[in-house]
Amino acid sequence: MRNIIFTGFMATGKTSVGRIVAQRLGLLFVDTDDEIARVTGKTIQEIFDRYGSIRFRSEEALVIKKLSHRGGLVIATGGGAVLNSENVAALRKSGVVVLLKTTPEIILRRVNAGRGRPLLARSEDIGQRIRDLMAQREDIYARAADLEVVTCEETREEVATKVINMLRERKYI
Repeated sequence: MRNIIFTGFMATGKTSVGRIVAQRLGLLFVDTDDEIARVTGKTIQEIFDRYGSIRFRSEEALVIKKLSHRGGLVIATGGGAVLNSENVAALRKSGVVVLLKTTPEIILRRVNAGRGRPLLARSEDIGQRIRDLMAQREDIYARAADLEVVTCEETREEVATKVINMLRERKYI
């Protein structure tokens, strides 16, 4: 079976929805950030703080390359994974890419003032930083995705049901 890959901006539900989808379909779930932390022995925040974003993106690309050679996975990527065209190519080749989208206001509510979010940690106006980053990435996310699912006020379970139904309707699973 091909992989099911979740992408999208931070706090759109990639990990929580991905876990539910994997459980319902009987597949293994992998979060690329968790995998990076496991492989490096450092948290994502530590990698950003000690080595910077270039090192983090390099580790991310290696993990994505390895995962894309496997099948039958549900993968949650980091919000910036699709900024690298090689990551996009590897992910699309290995499966279906599902973009989860929501509003900047909901993201702001979910990120808890930016704690644990390296791209927001030093921002004075976190809401504006979220809007700016989303605007910069909107087209990139859209081009990378096979399917788009809006996740505003639905529960994680409702979004997972919506995703599975869309995958079945389009014969991805």
